[in-house]
Amino acid sequence: MRNDTRPAGGARGRRRAAAVGAALGGCALVAAGTTPAAAQPAGHGRAIRYVALGDSYTSGPGIPGQVDAYCARSDHNYPTLVATQRQVSAFTDVSCSGAKTAEMWQPQGSNKPQLDAVGRDTDLVTVQIGGNDVGFGPIISTCAHLAAQDPTGNPCERSYTASGYDRLTLAIVRTAPKVDRVLRAVHARAPHARVVVVGYPDLLPDDGSGCFPQVPFAQKDFAYLRDTEKRLNLMLRLVAGLNRADYVDTYGPTVGHDMCKAPADRWIEPLQPVAPAAPAHPNARGEQAMAQAVLARLERGHTRG
Repeated sequence: MRNDTRPAGGARGRRRAAAVGAALGGCALVAAGTTPAAAQPAGHGRAIRYVALGDSYTSGPGIPGQVDAYCARSDHNYPTLVATQRQVSAFTDVSCSGAKTAEMWQPQGSNKPQLDAVGRDTDLVTVQIGGNDVGFGPIISTCAHLAAQDPTGNPCERSYTASGYDRLTLAIVRTAPKVDRVLRAVHARAPHARVVVVGYPDLLPDDGSGCFPQVPFAQKDFAYLRDTEKRLNLMLRLVAGLNRADYVDTYGPTVGHDMCKAPADRWIEPLQPVAPAAPAHPNARGEQAMAQAVLARLERGHTRG
């Protein structure tokens, strides 16, 4: 019987969370198939069975063509582009819009538990999860609402730090053991697979500038929200390393193409999209950029963390 059928905490999870929390505290504002695949890059010259797990940044809501109405999954999302480029022998994409780490173990509407797609014959697994556990949607709604009251200040940051600590940083720290459990479950089900954790792309201007009202956040909250995303990506990188998984930086390659840019230049759509995509999500060019980042990491070979 598998020991990964439900999320479980324990001393190990608490120790890992403490390690991630310490790193975030010190670095938050700076960083923000059947053939074993561990010893070589997944792909060229051999059969590869690839499974993609993740949330809406993986599934590609709104991007043509949509192949799963419930999960808002596109056939031009980054896993499909990676699978096509690598010419995998079998490809299963179970990413689903709105997914949290809990949906790895439990159904999400018509979508079965995502981990059910991972088996002993799986060679490659990509995982992009954690944003909804931290609360991407509620954060956007809250900050947009508060901006109307103080468009030139930092009402969102003040709200999330009013208790004397940053509630968003705390949410990221609390998400770390959840992501840790996901990666341990993947390894348990597919002990020979190469596991790749995919970070989130650059959503807001990296220089901290704003673009109210195009993106309806208060002027001084843009830098705060940028740093919050960098903390999330730092956590994902650290947890990946603790679990012998590779980490793919999609933030760096997408800098300069955030939702504040002109339609011709942006890879992330604003809250009122122009290109086919969900609000505050990658468009087709954003998914392509993430695919290229994943492919480049696969070409480099597997690094044990």
